[in-house]
Amino acid sequence: MRCGENGMKIIGLMSGTSADGVDAVLVNIVRRGGRPNITPIAFSSLPYPRTLQQRVVDLSLHGQVAEICHMNMYLGELFAKAALKVIRAAKCQPSDIHAIGSHGQTIHHLPKGTREPGTGLVRSTLQIGEPAVIAERTGITTVANFRPRDMAAGGEGAPLVPYAHAIAFSHARRGRLVVNIGGISNVTYLPAGGGVVDVRAFDTGPGNMVLDAIIQGATKGQRAYDAGGRWASRGTVNRALLTELMAHPFLTRRPPKSTGREEFGAPFVRTLLDRQKRARLSMEDLLATCAAWTAEAIGSSRRWVHGKIDDVIVGGGGVSNRAIMASLRTVFAPAPVLTFDECGWSSKAFEATAFALLAHDLLHGQCTNVPQVTGARRSVLLGSVVPGGMGRRSMGLSLPR
Repeated sequence: MRCGENGMKIIGLMSGTSADGVDAVLVNIVRRGGRPNITPIAFSSLPYPRTLQQRVVDLSLHGQVAEICHMNMYLGELFAKAALKVIRAAKCQPSDIHAIGSHGQTIHHLPKGTREPGTGLVRSTLQIGEPAVIAERTGITTVANFRPRDMAAGGEGAPLVPYAHAIAFSHARRGRLVVNIGGISNVTYLPAGGGVVDVRAFDTGPGNMVLDAIIQGATKGQRAYDAGGRWASRGTVNRALLTELMAHPFLTRRPPKSTGREEFGAPFVRTLLDRQKRARLSMEDLLATCAAWTAEAIGSSRRWVHGKIDDVIVGGGGVSNRAIMASLRTVFAPAPVLTFDECGWSSKAFEATAFALLAHDLLHGQCTNVPQVTGARRSVLLGSVVPGGMGRRSMGLSLPR
């Protein structure tokens, strides 16, 4: 697919809970018969500097207003660099691109909300990475802030990627459980022959976040993660600790539900490390136990899924962790556990692709939240638009014929 061919060329930008960098994907999207057809063109990643990753994590837990203000603009610069990088990788020009969809960097997510006098329950979420900076640096119309509108409609603002899961993985004859293992893990159930209205999806609990924090603490920041799950694969699962972890109240909460660093971040990990010391567990055993917990928490999602699971399809960074994948195959046997890549989609690029799709559909007036997933009262348009250049094309209005 070349930049000059038909369709809308959209960039998707994504940085997840792990806060390790920005994934950027360039796709071509053509809507045929009401259903978008997505063709990948290029993908690249822009890693965060190591010190920035920790700053984002600290910001998420106890950030000050001045630092949040600064980081919003600074991350906007990095997201813009990621967009320009993927344009170069595709041998395109910014003028070839119709729009950018940027998820931003979540620094706080409070889906349960707080009751306030005169307004009732107020749910909130905050993604930074200023879209005005992205639009100014690239000259490309940028769509961002996808989560707040769903919250305004009574939803949790998450998960949003199940809309893209339904487009990419629905099957006429097979029920599928799509699993994304990022910093947080989530599942999407797609019943055989179903459409977006039949989707069920929710967060299941931690994915790579807890494992990464254990490695970073044990190595004093020298290692960011357990590459390939090698250390976890050498450990032995501690069944007593696994039983404790499986009793976490989030796992038994009914959907709709979403979570993040507020629930499974640094305070939780500190408690876990104290438990490790008392039980005299090696780091390898702790990693093995947490990898098994990730898989079993995903498996526990079956209590909320009413339908046959013929395939389990796994994406996100957790795909490369052999310990997690081995546990998933045990948990879901005899159903096959496949990867996104085995099903024709890049595991690394898929979440960024989802936000390219959300941007595309907003510009076409298409509602993309899934109310039965987020708990919203109704379907709504997701995202805010920041114009790029001065022409109609930059506003996302020069649509393909």
